[in-house]
Amino acid sequence: MEAPFLTSQELIRPWRRATFVAGGIADVELVLLLGAAALLVAKPVSHVIQKEAVAVATRRPAAHEPKALRRAIKRMHAPAGTARPRAHVRIMVFNGNGRNGAAGAEAGHLSRLGYKIAGATNAARQDYATSVVMYRPGFRAEGLRLARDLGVKVVGPLDGIAASSLRGGELAVVVGARS
Repeated sequence: MEAPFLTSQELIRPWRRATFVAGGIADVELVLLLGAAALLVAKPVSHVIQKEAVAVATRRPAAHEPKALRRAIKRMHAPAGTARPRAHVRIMVFNGNGRNGAAGAEAGHLSRLGYKIAGATNAARQDYATSVVMYRPGFRAEGLRLARDLGVKVVGPLDGIAASSLRGGELAVVVGARS
């Protein structure tokens, strides 16, 4: 009986296919490992970026900045003074994170703390990463106390919100993704 002889090409082909399959599997594993590494690095990097942004936003003025800006920053860092009682302060709550009911829930929490609520509505933008407390001129002490009550780290004068949008309120809270 004669057995058919296999040519050298027929002997090599199965190994070539196996090599391509193994290479493809290795490529998929590499992509998965790179994705996992990106996820592990993303959170610490975002914390560093957030801390740097807060540091830049609250830094002291440089000598080359205009006088008006230096005075405004000096007022921002001045001692707060005496705050009015919570029951005498009206707050407008804005939802800046896009989650349904976030402004209403925050307004209820503030009401339980003793504040008067001027209203609750959506902010113009829905991409606030952290919550922000803003105050009208003369209400810095109340703004700082409100931020302390809520555990909010970003506090400043009204910026990007017209005083008329506050519906008679003195303070504004923009509810972000994190407090």
